[in-house]
Amino acid sequence: MRRHRGSPRKVLVAVAAVAGGLLLTAIAAGGGWVLSIASDAPDPDTLKEINKGQNSIIFAGDGSKLGMIDSDEVRTPIPLDEIPKDLQNATIAIEDERFYSHDGIDVQGGLRALVKNLESGEITEGASTITMQLMRNLFITNPKRDYERKIIEAKMALEYEENHSKKRILEKYLNTAPYGTNEGRTAIGVNAASKVYFSIKPKNLSLPQAALLAGLPQAPTDYNPIQNPNGAKTRRNEVLDSMARLGYITEARAARAKQSGLQLDPAQDLFAREDPFFFDYVESELIKKYGVNTVRKGGLRVHTTVEPAEQQAGLDALSSNLYAGGPSGAIVAVDPRDGDINAMVSSASYEDDQYNLAAQGKRQPGSTFKVFTLATAIHQGIDPYTTFYESKPLNIDDPVYGHWEVHTYGDSYSGTIDVAQATLASDNSVFAQLALDVGPENVAEMAKNLGINTPLDGYPAETLGGLTIGVSPLEMAGAYATIANGGVRHDPTAIERVVFPNGEVDKPGRSKGKRVLSEAEAYEITKILHGNITGGTGTGAYTGCAGQAGKTGTTDNQVDAWFVGYQPNLAAAAWIGYPESNDLSTGSDGGGVPASIWNSFFNNAAVPCVETPIPDESMTWGDFSGSYTVSPSAPSEYGPDDTTTDDGSDTTTDDEATGDETVGPDGAYAPGVGQEPAGVGGGTGGSTGGAATGGVAPG
Repeated sequence: MRRHRGSPRKVLVAVAAVAGGLLLTAIAAGGGWVLSIASDAPDPDTLKEINKGQNSIIFAGDGSKLGMIDSDEVRTPIPLDEIPKDLQNATIAIEDERFYSHDGIDVQGGLRALVKNLESGEITEGASTITMQLMRNLFITNPKRDYERKIIEAKMALEYEENHSKKRILEKYLNTAPYGTNEGRTAIGVNAASKVYFSIKPKNLSLPQAALLAGLPQAPTDYNPIQNPNGAKTRRNEVLDSMARLGYITEARAARAKQSGLQLDPAQDLFAREDPFFFDYVESELIKKYGVNTVRKGGLRVHTTVEPAEQQAGLDALSSNLYAGGPSGAIVAVDPRDGDINAMVSSASYEDDQYNLAAQGKRQPGSTFKVFTLATAIHQGIDPYTTFYESKPLNIDDPVYGHWEVHTYGDSYSGTIDVAQATLASDNSVFAQLALDVGPENVAEMAKNLGINTPLDGYPAETLGGLTIGVSPLEMAGAYATIANGGVRHDPTAIERVVFPNGEVDKPGRSKGKRVLSEAEAYEITKILHGNITGGTGTGAYTGCAGQAGKTGTTDNQVDAWFVGYQPNLAAAAWIGYPESNDLSTGSDGGGVPASIWNSFFNNAAVPCVETPIPDESMTWGDFSGSYTVSPSAPSEYGPDDTTTDDGSDTTTDDEATGDETVGPDGAYAPGVGQEPAGVGGGTGGSTGGAATGGVAPG
C-alpha cells in the first residue's frame, strides 16, 4: 500500500494536463472548474466493480432473435503470473510507457498531448494511463468522450494507486480491457483474446502474438486482425518498435518479429447467429456507444433496424447476379426518413472471412462521386441546364492544382454540353472542369455534409472518384439517402432502441436530422438522377417507379463497379469487386451487374413505389461564368460523331457507349500528387492511380 495523496495544486496541474486541452482554461479560471469536477469524483475503493450480469440479446426489426452476445468464455480472468512478460511489457510500451514511475496520471504525457491538441486545434491525442483506463473499465458504465470524464478518471486513478500496487493494477487491466469482436464474441481480457484469435492460452503466446494483442485495446475494431489484417499488422509493428525503444526487447528481436505473419488461428466454438456480419456490426456499435462494460455486463435487449425480409431480398439479389468464383458483392439499404439500416448484406462467406464488405469495405467509388460535385454546383446556384462545358480531352495547367490530363470512357466526347447532359453521359472531362470551377475543397465538404465519413483531401481528382482512401457501400447509401430525404441527413443507424436491465430505454439512432441542402436543391439533383436511371447509364436498375434516381460508377478495367440509387422511402448502394485485389476485373461496369443487383433487390423486397414530392420552394439560379465554362453555341471539334472512322463505322464498344467512366491514360499527372493507391483487404482498397476510374494517375 502506498500513500502519496497530493495537494490540490498537484491534483489541478496533473488532472488538467491529462485532460489535454483544459490547462489554459484551468489557469485562467484559477483552476476552480477542474477542482470542482475532481472533487465530485467518487473514491474508487467505495465503489462496486461492474459485474458480468446476463447475456444480452439482439433482435431484428421484426422482433425475431438474431442471437445472444456471448459473455462466458470471453470473461475469464487469470493471475498476472499466467500472463507472459512479453505481453505485460508490450502493453506498457504502447499504452503507458511511464506506468511504473507515475502516480496514476502521466503529467508529461498529458502536456505532450496538450501541445499536439493545441497545434491541431482539436483533440487528436489523449493521455489516459493504464490506471485511468482501468477506472473506466471497472467503474464507469456509460463513459462519455468529454473532458469531465477525463478529469474524473484522472482523480480516481490518483486515489486508486494509493491503495493498490502496480502489479495489481496491471493484472486487473489485462483482465478487463476490450480486445475486439469476432463472430459476435467480444474478447474481454487477454485470456479471452488469446483463445479468440489464436486458440491458445496466454502463456503460450509468441512475441508477435503478444504485441498484436497489446495493440488492440486502443481501437479494437480498427485493429481487429481478422477483420483488418493490414491495420493489425501495422499496429503490431508499432508495439514492437516501442518495446525496442524502451529496452524491453532488442532491435534484432523486434525486426525478426516484424517479419512474421499474424499467426492467427481463430477459435471455432462461437455462438451461431443470424446475419453474422450485421450482428458483429451492431455489437461494435454498442460498445462504441455505451462502453464495453455495459455490453459486457449483459442484460441488454437490443432492437435493431434490420428487416429480415430485406436482408433475404439482398442475399437473393446478390446470389442471382453473381457467380461462383467471380467477384464479391455487397448491398446496403438505408431508410432516408430516419437513417435506419434496413439491410446490410455481403456475398462473402462469414466462415471464410469476417471482413464486412458492406460496412468496412473501402473501395474507389468511380463516378458515383460526381453526384457530390453536382450537388455542390446546384448548392452554389449554378443552373445545370444553362451551364455549358466542352466535352473534350483535357490537358489542363490549373494555376492552383497544376497539370491534369483527363479522358472519358473510350475517348468519346460530346462537344459543348450542359452539366445535366454531362451527368447522364457520366462525362469525366466536363466534371473535371466543373470541379475546378466550384472548388474541389467545396466538393469534399459537400460529400462530408451529405454523409461521407472517409477523410477527403479536397483534390480535383476526387470528383471522379479518385480518393486516397475509398468509401464503403454503407457510406454511399447514407449520403444518397440525404438527397432522397430532401436534403436532411440522418446518420445511418443499426440500433433502434436499447432496453437496459432497469427498464430504461435509449434510442441512440433517433435524431431530428440535419438539413444540409434545401428541398429545392435536393429536388433538382433528383430530377437529373431520375433522368439517369430512366435514360442514362443507370437504366438497368430502373424498376418502373417514377420516384427512383441513381448513378453508376466504374473504376478502370472494371475493378470496382457500383450503382447507388434511391426513392423517397429507401436508398441503396450495390457494389461488386474483388476485396483482395485492386487489379482483377469484375467484367462489368456500374450499369451492368450492380444495376441488376439493385433492380433485383427492390423487386425482391417489394419496395413500395413512392414518388418524389415537388417542393413548395423553387430554385433561384445565379449568373455563373467559371474559368472553364463555354457559351452554349461555342464551336467544338469534338462531338457524338468523333468516334466514327473514315468509312463511317463506330469504333466504340458497347461498354464505351454507356458513357460510364475511365480516367487515363497511364502516367497522367494527378492534382494532389501523393494520392497513392491505399492497400487491399484492410478496408482501404482500390486504386487512385493509373487510369483508375474516378481517379487520375499520380505523376
